[in-house]
Amino acid sequence: MCNNKENNENCCIAEILTVINILQENAECSDACLDTCDRGFLGCSGQSVGCNTRPIMLYTCCGNGTPWSMPTTKDNVVCGDTGTTCSNVFRVEKVDGCCATFRVLAPNPDTTAVATRPYVATNSFFTMNLNCCCVIKCLQDTFVECI
Repeated sequence: MCNNKENNENCCIAEILTVINILQENAECSDACLDTCDRGFLGCSGQSVGCNTRPIMLYTCCGNGTPWSMPTTKDNVVCGDTGTTCSNVFRVEKVDGCCATFRVLAPNPDTTAVATRPYVATNSFFTMNLNCCCVIKCLQDTFVECI
């Protein structure tokens, strides 16, 4: 069951997402790497381009271990529909209390660039109440064009 507390002051996921959002806004590349969601820098060890995104996956309280998935377009579609392209990788764009707005990231269609730029930005966004989000999984920091 989701955490429906009225007091949103202790929402640890919102705090971590706020840190990630600030880091993305002030992106600089660093070679030192503590591979945790809340490390204080965006790291790009071994890459020649700067990082501007810490991609994440979200898990809801009632998702039975399945990552949250959203369509990669603004079309009125539902993940699971035939022909619908969905992704479970996101970029935090804004955090306001225990609500966060995310951009859906899609796999990079340019297979020659996947090693250095695995995702591309979409124009698909959603807002989530973080009280129903119980886990975030951070992926390797990267550069995403058109942010």
